[in-house]
Amino acid sequence: MSAAHDHDHDHNPPPAHAHPHEHAHKESHGHGHGHSHDHAPANFNRAFAIGIALNIVFVAIEAFYGWKINSLALLADAGHNLSDVAGLVLAWGGALAGKLRPDARHTYGWKRASILAAFANALLLLFAMGSLAWEALHRLNSPEPINGITIMAVAGVGILVNTATALLFMRGREHDLNIRGAFLHMAADALVSLGVVMAGALYLWQGWQWIDPVMSLLIAVVIVIGTWSLFRQSLHLLFDGVPDSIALPEVRDYLSALPGVTEVNDLHIWAMGTSQVALTAHLVVPAGPVGDAWLGDATEQLRKRFEITHVTLQVAMQPMGPSCHGTLATG
Repeated sequence: MSAAHDHDHDHNPPPAHAHPHEHAHKESHGHGHGHSHDHAPANFNRAFAIGIALNIVFVAIEAFYGWKINSLALLADAGHNLSDVAGLVLAWGGALAGKLRPDARHTYGWKRASILAAFANALLLLFAMGSLAWEALHRLNSPEPINGITIMAVAGVGILVNTATALLFMRGREHDLNIRGAFLHMAADALVSLGVVMAGALYLWQGWQWIDPVMSLLIAVVIVIGTWSLFRQSLHLLFDGVPDSIALPEVRDYLSALPGVTEVNDLHIWAMGTSQVALTAHLVVPAGPVGDAWLGDATEQLRKRFEITHVTLQVAMQPMGPSCHGTLATG
């Protein structure tokens, strides 16, 4: 949508012959002090660095012992952890790209990178779980003995590592889909490790050789169910869908209730990134152009009520004709 949203109407005054379409504009940029940024640290660079380092070390340990004792559950968990390292790198890259300054070719910067990272994270996790399920189904046909004690010990360390890493991203998961993706990856890993511990315990208790692949299948199903929401939301945002946290009818009702407003047209809401939302709207105010205080209060309320951090309002004395609609974003 950014290609169709150059905001020509924001920066050029209307030509003299444009009367009575007198325009007034007010922008509130996403890098300001929007309400949505009060809930999380400014960045998660340290969290990403610690999480990646911890998981790389643990992947090496888990893969070694999984190969040594021929445990599918440990090898699957190691593979999943490896996908999480890649997922963390993707999420970190998306977060860093989103902080790049806009330029003449990318007027919104690279904020959309965080949405792409969240989407790639979801795909990576779904692919990893599909591979795990496929291998587990094959192993069910020919179950093999495992070393329950070693499995429980290694997976127990995994619970600690993955839980600690997930906690690093816990504060940002509610307001940034990219950070939520990183959190889900780590929380899912902790769940996988817990399942591996349970498989080892049940094997020691009952001697069930089939418990290893069965537990792997159960883990895969649980994680796919949890990941589907991340996949759906990130795909929705990639196509400029209205973020799930915002009800467009409520925003329209708020704008319609502003003093002097008789009509709201061309209302568009979309995500610039995983933590920043933009809005454009054309408001009809028959009494004439409004002042800066009116516009400032409207944009501030949009931030506070709906966490919309980049607002462009176009005000006119009468409805715009079809020829004027081209200056507004279309979705």
